[in-house]
Formats: sequence, C-alpha cells, structure tokens
Amino acid sequence: MSEVDRPTPENILVVNAGSSSLKFTMFGMREEKIRAKGIVERIGLREPYLRYERFDGRDLKEQAKITNHDEALRLVCDKLIDPEYGVLKSLKQVEAIGHRVVHGGEKFHDSSVVTDEVKDIIRECSTLAPLHNPPNLGGIEACERVFPGVPNVAVFDTAFHHSMPPGAYLYAIPYEFYEKYGIRKYGFHGTSHKFVAGATAEFLGKPIDKLRLITCHLGNGDSITAVDHGKSVETSMGMTPLNGLVMGTRCGDIDPAIVLYLVRQGMSADEIDKLLNKKSGLMGVAGIGSGDMRDIIAAAEGGNDQALRALWMFVHRLVLYIGSYFTILGGADAVVFTGGIGENSAYIRKRVISELECLGCFLDDAKNEQTAGKPGVVSTAKSTLKAVVMPTNEELMIARETLKMFKTPASAGRKS
Repeated sequence: MSEVDRPTPENILVVNAGSSSLKFTMFGMREEKIRAKGIVERIGLREPYLRYERFDGRDLKEQAKITNHDEALRLVCDKLIDPEYGVLKSLKQVEAIGHRVVHGGEKFHDSSVVTDEVKDIIRECSTLAPLHNPPNLGGIEACERVFPGVPNVAVFDTAFHHSMPPGAYLYAIPYEFYEKYGIRKYGFHGTSHKFVAGATAEFLGKPIDKLRLITCHLGNGDSITAVDHGKSVETSMGMTPLNGLVMGTRCGDIDPAIVLYLVRQGMSADEIDKLLNKKSGLMGVAGIGSGDMRDIIAAAEGGNDQALRALWMFVHRLVLYIGSYFTILGGADAVVFTGGIGENSAYIRKRVISELECLGCFLDDAKNEQTAGKPGVVSTAKSTLKAVVMPTNEELMIARETLKMFKTPASAGRKS
C-alpha cells in the first residue's frame, strides 16, 4: 500500500487509460468537485479526437493528431492550462494522479502508490486481464513521463473483493491449480461497488458497518456484490469479467462443458473467446445486432419475441443472484441499483423488484418512474428490504483512494 509523505493534495487528476482511449477527470478535493473532465478517443487510429468539458459546462470537441498515450496526455495538459478553457494556471498544480487498474491479482488488497515493483506486478497480472492491464500500465508510465516527480496511485478494480472468504473465491477444481496458476474468483467493478455501498449508507443515514447491502452494477458489463458491514463477501464476476449476470455482449454463467463441446465442433480458443465475450449476452439472444438495453426494450415492446426473451433472461439471472446473496447475508437492508441500466431504467427495476416481494421488497411505481440518475428509494414504506437507486462515481472513488495515500495533513505543508 505505502504512503506519500507530502501534504494532502488539493488537485488530483484521475486517469483511466484504455487501449485506444484516455479518460480523465480533474478534481478539486477540498469540496470534491470536478474542475474538468473528458476523453481522448481513437488513439493510434484514424481521426482521433478530444472531448473536453469544464466545470461550468463550457465544452469542446476537436480532432487531434496523436499516435500514443503520451501525446494524448500532453493534449489534455494543454487544455487544462489553456487561457480560454483551462482550469489550472500551471501543470505544477497537479499534485497527484490516480489510475484505474483492472486487475491486481492476489498481491493488492488495497490501492497502492506506484513504484517499479508495483508496475512489475501490474505487468504480471496482464495474463489475467490482457485487454485492460497493459493500457492501464501505459497510462501510468505516460503520466510518469509527462508529470515527473508527481505521485501516481493505482486503484484496483479487484481490491474491494479481497475480503471474500475462501469458500467464496475458490473453485471446486484441484487446489494445486489455485496455487500454481492463481485460478480463483477475483471479482470486478470493485471501485463502483465500494463507492455505492458507502454512498447508500450515507443516503440512508446509517453507518456502513451496520448495513447488509446487495449492490447491482448494471450497464454493458454487469455484476452484483453482497456487502456485509462494508466488506465484499461474494460477487458474481469470477477470475475474469465473463462470469455471472447476463451482460450486453457477455454470456455470464454457462455450463463450462459448453466450451469443451464447441472445441470438439472445431472452434478455436480465440473464436470461443470472441463468441462468449463479444457476441453473446443480450446481443446474442435478442438477435437485433445490439446489446444496448434501450434497443432491447424497444424491440421487445415492438413485439420482438427474441428481445423479450433476452429481457426475461436478464431479469431472471439478476433475481437469482439477489435471492442467493440475501441468503448469504442472512437478510439484507437494501438492494441497490447503479450503473447506466440500474440508475436509469425504471423498466428493468420494475421487473426485478416485482420478483422480490417474497424478500419483503415492494415497488413504489410512482417513485420508480420519477427516479433516474439520482439517489432515491423506489420501494414502498412498508418494505423491509429497501430498493435504492444510487449513481456510481468511480472517478471520485479513485480520487478519494489517491488522497488516502497521503499521510501528511494539508495544514502541515500549506500556507494559510
């Protein structure tokens, strides 16, 4: 974990580097306010561009001549100090940088200040997240070059789930495969689940260590977590993000022997990988060429039976997990909906909550229809299991985790 022996930073840059994108948010941490945010897309591809938005809503989109993440980051820096669009007088005001890193393996149970050793471990974990860890690491190294001497902090998607007991994270295969290859459940979306659990506790006015929550992160990628007094004790994604719920293009839970069957039908490992990650889930079942929930709902309401079937598979799987986690927790105080679908789709929430009456959760139709993208309770007052909508904010969680790495109070090193 380690700490930085410097005054607590006011200005924290949060970076989420993908293979061809760089998402950024500039925070002022005194009030936890976004000063600027945006994304550079199509890095190294044709027609890359920057989208940038200031805290006051002024924004721009412009084409850019960039071929790598260093150039993308320098473009972002130019905008942050731009006389018209900038929010900083100098890049020296960037005091710390927080990074989303998807996989920390078994080594990282918490966020960590980036060192050469930390980078080596992130590199080693690339075998577990080959699409994510390499660009995450590339973003870190780009920041080290562009902001020499500024502390970087790695915030791992997997870290929150390290509180799961062995009975939850081990697979029923020979133990030697866990020891030799690290084959186990790691879980993902941990930064989101941690933020939402804390925000829900604050919203309900109760300490997190007094609550049992079931948090449902529903978007293109979906996961659900049982949070017992602030700790993850079970989660739906596994060794990879493929396991669990029905997702936009990912299959979620299937019989493992299906993979063997497809191999015997002549499919290669790469073909099966693409099938299960890119062509399955809502997209595969609905057959309309899209895995976007909005498109699936529209098709279902238009009479498409396959789209309707996909919707009910999505709901059935989610309800199955909620019931399971309710039992594992010994009861729950709230089921929490977050992510693009969870926060905004009253349609999906209604169909899920209507299946939870046996658990003491009853839908308030009016509140459900009125709640989108904002915190709210969408269950009735008589419900013993509350249904809560809580927007996630992974960027703010990363900024908070970065701030946590500084052990010297701001007052100790700043002039008043």
